[in-house]
Amino acid sequence: MPSWLIALLAAAFVLYTDDYVIAGILPEISSDLQVSEGQAGQLVTVFSLTVAVVAPVAAVVLARLPRHRLITGALLVFIAANGLAAVAPSFGVLMAVRVLAAVAAAAATPAIFAFAARQAPAGKAGRYLAVVSFGVTGSIAAGVPIGAWIGGTFGWRATFAVMGLSGVLVVLAILVAVPRGQEHDRTLGLREQLSILLQRPISLCLIANCSLMTGSMMMLTYLAPYLATVSGAEVEERALAFGLAGAAGFIGIWLGGTAADRWGADRALLFGISAIAVAMIVLWLIWFGRPVPLPIVLVATTVWGGMAFWNAPAIQVRLTSFAGPLAGQALGLNTSGTYLGVSCGAAIGGLALAELGVGALPLISAAFACGAVLLLACARHDSMKGNHAP
Repeated sequence: MPSWLIALLAAAFVLYTDDYVIAGILPEISSDLQVSEGQAGQLVTVFSLTVAVVAPVAAVVLARLPRHRLITGALLVFIAANGLAAVAPSFGVLMAVRVLAAVAAAAATPAIFAFAARQAPAGKAGRYLAVVSFGVTGSIAAGVPIGAWIGGTFGWRATFAVMGLSGVLVVLAILVAVPRGQEHDRTLGLREQLSILLQRPISLCLIANCSLMTGSMMMLTYLAPYLATVSGAEVEERALAFGLAGAAGFIGIWLGGTAADRWGADRALLFGISAIAVAMIVLWLIWFGRPVPLPIVLVATTVWGGMAFWNAPAIQVRLTSFAGPLAGQALGLNTSGTYLGVSCGAAIGGLALAELGVGALPLISAAFACGAVLLLACARHDSMKGNHAP
């Protein structure tokens, strides 16, 4: 495993931790800046929406900039934003610098994944993308708890200070380890880029990822009430369920990347998404048999967690094959779709919870997964007819 790949993994870890870590220090921010926890929580919303909007725009506008320079520059902005957050005198100022940090993350994230895919040896793009994706899973499993501990022990400002220092270390690693080639996306005008990115195979693949994320995040957002209802799970048992799903995610990312390289992205995605649909149907059937012993439920939720992460490198491999020299732009759109799916999952899940009850969520999630399979099948059919970028 080359050192530059580890540097990119570290960059992904820091960038995604910066987004999620707010959840662990909401009480401290709320108390110190004299806002409600609900208002403080909007820092997460603003960050995610900014990434969703800016990522595809930045990928297109900055396409001619060498990837190494783009990643380094974005991380420098990220460092400055976290330094300002650590000394923010008011909630309004903190909100503004969080938007700045999100803009930096939106510019860097697609470039990081595109660089990994292009620099990977032949037949190993899936595994290289899986390694970088470990940073995403690690941010949830380790970054957020560490950030929350720092915030609870030394104050929320210390969390942002540590994020800024972490950014400095990552920039140094990038400068030392990442090759400085003129690796950038094909020099095309805006209209030409859009004509390629809006072709049906790419569009269908992007919508499929958004659909898959919507279904998965719908279930993840409301997993706690589901577990409490079907098995009477207490706080510790619910934490165990999330922990097992996260651990399975680490394994799933690597196996999914390996499968994409060995089987091809289409077969890997069919297997991974089908496994999610089956796990959701099992959870739906469990609902009718409640109360159900927790270990039985944990098997289904752990499989689901692993398969949810399994699909990430595979769908990135598929997008890079469809987009060709515009892989960075396509992955920027994919980042946007991922964040949009997270938002839609929480919103649609909340409506379904209120109208149909928590027992309906697994079946709705399975429907979104099946929709993703159909969309990817259509994308593959179109690509075989030659309707994609060379």
